[in-house]
Parts: sequence; C-alpha cells; structure tokens
Amino acid sequence: MSSPVSWWRSPSARRTAVLILASLALLLPGACGDRGAQPGATAQPAMPVVVAAATQETVPIYNEYVATVDASESVDIRARVEAYLQKQHFQEGRLVHAGDLLFSLDPRQYAADLQSAQATLAKAKADLMFATDKVTVLQAQATLDQARARLAKANQDVNRLKPLAEQQAVPQQDYDDAVASRLVAEADVTAKQASYDTTVLNQKVSIDEAKAAVLSAEAQIQRAELNLGYCSIRSPVTGLIGRRQVAPGNLVGRGEATLLATVSALDPLRVTFAVSETDWLYLMRRVQREVKESERQLIELVLADGSIHTHKGRFIIAERQVDPKTGTLAMVCEFRNPEYHLRPGMFGRVRLAVDRKENAILIPQRAVMELQSAQTVYVVGPDNKVALRTVVLGGRSGNRFIVADGLRAGERVIVEGQLKVKPGMTVAPTDKPLTEEQGAH
Repeated sequence: MSSPVSWWRSPSARRTAVLILASLALLLPGACGDRGAQPGATAQPAMPVVVAAATQETVPIYNEYVATVDASESVDIRARVEAYLQKQHFQEGRLVHAGDLLFSLDPRQYAADLQSAQATLAKAKADLMFATDKVTVLQAQATLDQARARLAKANQDVNRLKPLAEQQAVPQQDYDDAVASRLVAEADVTAKQASYDTTVLNQKVSIDEAKAAVLSAEAQIQRAELNLGYCSIRSPVTGLIGRRQVAPGNLVGRGEATLLATVSALDPLRVTFAVSETDWLYLMRRVQREVKESERQLIELVLADGSIHTHKGRFIIAERQVDPKTGTLAMVCEFRNPEYHLRPGMFGRVRLAVDRKENAILIPQRAVMELQSAQTVYVVGPDNKVALRTVVLGGRSGNRFIVADGLRAGERVIVEGQLKVKPGMTVAPTDKPLTEEQGAH
C-alpha cells in the first residue's frame, strides 16, 4: 500500500483533486448566497380590494311583489260573415295601426245582396208614393157630396109639398113621392159616407204599409252594407298582431265568427300584482299625502333577468275587495312600453316603497354574502385587516341593503374582491373599482 505523499505526487491524483476543489468552489458560493437571501427577502404586497363605508340615512323601504304582464287592450280579429278568405294584408308579429286593413273576404255575395236591397227600397218608395195619392179619396168625397146634394133637394121638395098637400093644392101622391125620395137620399148619403170613410182608412193603411216597407228596405240595405263592410277586416286598435289562425283560401264565418288573428295594444302595458292589507293601507295614506301628481310614487318593474324596465309605472286600478282566501288586494299599474320589449304573459316583480326607515344603516348589495344560510360581510378595520361579520338585514332601498344589526355607520365593507380574502388578512382598500385601476396601468 502506497503512502499519502506518494499518492499526491502522482499526476493523475493531482488532477482529480483539482477537479473536486473546482466543483466545490462553484457550489459553495451559490449555497451561501441562498442562505444569505432569506433574511432580506421582499414582503408579499397587500391584496387590493374595493370597499364602501356603511352610511346612515332616512330611506324608504321597498317591497317586491310577483306581477304578471298583460296588454292594455287585446282584441280577437274574427270573420263576422261567411265567405272565402281572399287575402292577408299584414306581416305576422308586426305593428299594425287602428284602421289598417288586415284581411279581405270574397265580397260578391254581399254586393249582390246590397243591390237587391236597393231595388226593394225603390219599389217600396214607389208604393208609398202611390199610397199617398188622394185620387180615390177625392172621388169618394165627390160621390158623397153628390148624395148630400140630392138629400138637400129632397128635403126642399118635402118641405115645399107638405103645406100644399095639407091644403089639397097638390095631389097627395106628389107629396108621398117626395117623402120617399128623401128617404132614398138619406140612405144614399149614409152609404156614400161609409164608402168615403172606408176609402180614407184604406189609404191610411196603405200609406202605413208602404212606409213600413220603405223602412224594412232601408234596414235591409244597412244590413247588406254592414255585411259587405265585414268583408274588409280592419284593426280596431294599434298594437302587435300575432300569428294568423287561418290561411287565405279557407271558408270562414260558417256557423261562428272564425278567429283569424289577435291584436294586442302593448304601449302602455298593464301589470297586475297583489299587496297585503297592511301595505295597501300604507300606500293609500301616502297617496292622500301626495296631493300633486308630480309627487306620486313611481313604480319599478324588475324583469325575469333581474334588469329593471326603463320606464316607471303608475297605479290605475285597485280591486273592489280583498280576497278573503289570501288576504291580498289585486292592483293594476301601467307601464310605457314604446320599444315593445315587454309582452303579455311575462312575469316580473313590482318594486315600490311601503314604509320609511329613520337613520337606517345602508351598505351596497354587492357586499353581502350568504354563508350557511347566514348573511355575512367582510369588514376592513382601521389596521386594514379583514374580519368576517354576520349581519341581519332589514329590507332594501334601491340597490342597497338596510342592516338591522351587525354594523355601525362608517365601517368599511368589501364590495369587490371578497373571493380573494380571508379573515385576518391585511388588504389594500380603495374606493375605486379594481377594473378601472387595472385599466389605468
């Protein structure tokens, strides 16, 4: 076995030692540097969050009620006469105006009925003119006058011959003939009077019948004109028209008024909802206080997607009685809908103020989180440390919650960045949205 001195003298041994020392020289400075960097390492920056201070105000308390949307007017367009549907003059699902032509029916049958009624009226007027002619009455009057004249002569003859016959100045036979002639004349006058009265009565009856025939013919013309007018079906209201129910070429109106389409007036719309007796009494007291129309409460409509309808609503109808089964009163309000975004049958929530809260603590709705059925918020203390706080909410005012318990005015709550923090963490609070700050950089 060789000694260490003899091993060191070997060239190969010296080269191996140099390589080992060089490797150690490369490794030792890095290791020492790593151990020296730990005491001077840079601290982790605080998490930026958006905060808002809890405010104290006197605000109205809003309630929301489930509501249904309905058209202010909805009209079924029906065929009122039996005919073939010739043409459709509108585009389905589009706006139509009052008076616009919607459908055309085959009018030929009703045009012929109108001409027939006009002819009947002309004949009735001619009959009336003939009935009012007084020729027959005048003839009967003349005959009666002649009979009266003969009676007058007979009376004169009797009166003249009577004293002469008594004095036997004339034959008794002449007097008897005069008396008989007077009796005949009296009977003739009676007969002619009866004939005259009958003629006058017949003329009156004929005139009345002719007038009735004229009125009947005029009514037939009106009916025929109506039926002919029903062949041009127009919209009675301005609104959106739905799908057609019958295509052109089909026979409509047989036995019933066939439904062709429906037009709904959608601006404004009616929204129906139900309120409790307590809310109703509050609303009525408030309406009595708000004398001026400009002070009346406007109503918000929250749509199914959570958005709020652009236009505010107003009350128009309250049901006459409270529903004894539910203890609620149905109410109707009206909303403008010029864009026709709302349609009948939609559901939403009506939001309106039902009370007033004095010195209420308010925080943005975005600050509230639900944790195991409890309402919680992250509170940032004076030292910018985060604490989880359970709160009791007491209603809503606009886009803010009313805090009944758990917060004081002035305390800061996190409204953006809650998912990135945890209790005890130090944060960097700001009142500007984080998206804006990031965009600025």
